[in-house]
Amino acid sequence: MKKITSLFITLSATITGLVAQPTPQLPNASFELWDGTGASMEPINYNSNRSGTGYSTFAGQTCFQETSIVHSGTYAVRLETISALGTAVNGAFTSGIVNAPSTNKADGYIGTMQGASGTDIRRIAFDGRPDSLIGYYQYTQSTSSAGTGGANEVGKVRAVLHLGNYYDPETPSNSNHPDSSANKIGAALFLTPASNVGTWTRFSVPFVYVSAASPQYVLINATPSNNQLTSVIGSKLWLDDISVVYNSHVGITESSAASQSINVYTYDKKIVVDFSIKNEEQSTLSVYDVTGKLVSQQNVSNNKLNTINLGQLPSGLYLYDLAGSTFHKSGKLIFN
Repeated sequence: MKKITSLFITLSATITGLVAQPTPQLPNASFELWDGTGASMEPINYNSNRSGTGYSTFAGQTCFQETSIVHSGTYAVRLETISALGTAVNGAFTSGIVNAPSTNKADGYIGTMQGASGTDIRRIAFDGRPDSLIGYYQYTQSTSSAGTGGANEVGKVRAVLHLGNYYDPETPSNSNHPDSSANKIGAALFLTPASNVGTWTRFSVPFVYVSAASPQYVLINATPSNNQLTSVIGSKLWLDDISVVYNSHVGITESSAASQSINVYTYDKKIVVDFSIKNEEQSTLSVYDVTGKLVSQQNVSNNKLNTINLGQLPSGLYLYDLAGSTFHKSGKLIFN
């Protein structure tokens, strides 16, 4: 069983008149960390059919470490719907478990636990209530128009905030798992267009909450074939740089024009933050290594060019989060 490591990244925002609260992020959601070898490689904290249960392990590889089509950094995730013994096997990756208790596709599900058994539980601890799920994707739709799915094939990314255990789909089929609908706190769902998307494209979808309770966990699921019963093969979904966004009060939006007017880049282990639209406020720049450890956090002035010297850090890939009173911006930086 692959061990799921729960990481918490505290992203602190300087909000005028407000005290920022801890805002957990998704671990390894830029997919730079992998384990396993060959066809069994999976992003750390996430799983595919290769580490699933039942008949899911008999299918070929559907989750791949992508090195050529990458939004940033070194790697992205590529998911493919393939054929195994004449059956279309939906590409999948999840923070939970891919379960296939029978050869009937309708009985397959993704969950934090294998059926009603408590011996294999995989879930990411998460107690935040974010506003949106964002990320970058490319999509290639199957060229087959015959069979179930065909020209209606779309990719999916879903994040579910929940208590206890959760199963997707929620409704059991042939008693394959318990009904988990009461455990859902909220969910965000992104569906690609039913067509090819050949360049990295940003998506942003809201979390819809059904409970005022604080979540305990988050379940992340993605597939190039949202139709569970699809019979066509060849659809592919690329994903990179997934994160969640917290809007601290009315007027703060992660997609605001302000964030588009800020340049963040690095040279010689220095981070430069340049505000094209200047004002008298301050923002907070947080820097993390790829394990999610906070390695630097500093206030920067919105009315000037800021240079932060991080020469003490080893060379490698880092993640940054820049938060102000009217914007939120995040990304990757490489220190040579």
